[in-house]
Amino acid sequence: MKRDHTQLDFFLEPVFPVRDPAQKLDLDRYRAKLKRAMARAIRECPYDRPTIAARMAQYLGLPSINKATLDAYTAESKAHDITMPRFAALAHATDALWLWDEAASLQGVTMLIGEEAVLAEIAYCRQEQRRWAAEVKRLTARPIRITSRGKV
Repeated sequence: MKRDHTQLDFFLEPVFPVRDPAQKLDLDRYRAKLKRAMARAIRECPYDRPTIAARMAQYLGLPSINKATLDAYTAESKAHDITMPRFAALAHATDALWLWDEAASLQGVTMLIGEEAVLAEIAYCRQEQRRWAAEVKRLTARPIRITSRGKV
């Protein structure tokens, strides 16, 4: 069935949500959210955990990363937090760049990946075009009388 563009879709989620930053960090809740997101990235990744750990190690230039360490990063029962470089390596190793959006959402940030930034720039330019068009309309709303400056 074709969608009727005149009706609102109650289930439609924005691609680039506008978020409000949290005023206070609930560390346990944020830690659990990130651990669930990292576990999802691993689950959805075509590589197994040892391969992901090896890819992380290669990305970081380390001899190895233990699979047990990777498990600790995703276990909600453990208060073992991942470092930022290792988080970057996990996002890279699993091809889950959306993890950055999960991590940054607490601050009210929405991540744009790759050429999504170009879409944002296009939207900004169109907004500026409308602003300038409104300014031109305002300036031309009344007749402009030019007085003679005399001939030289």
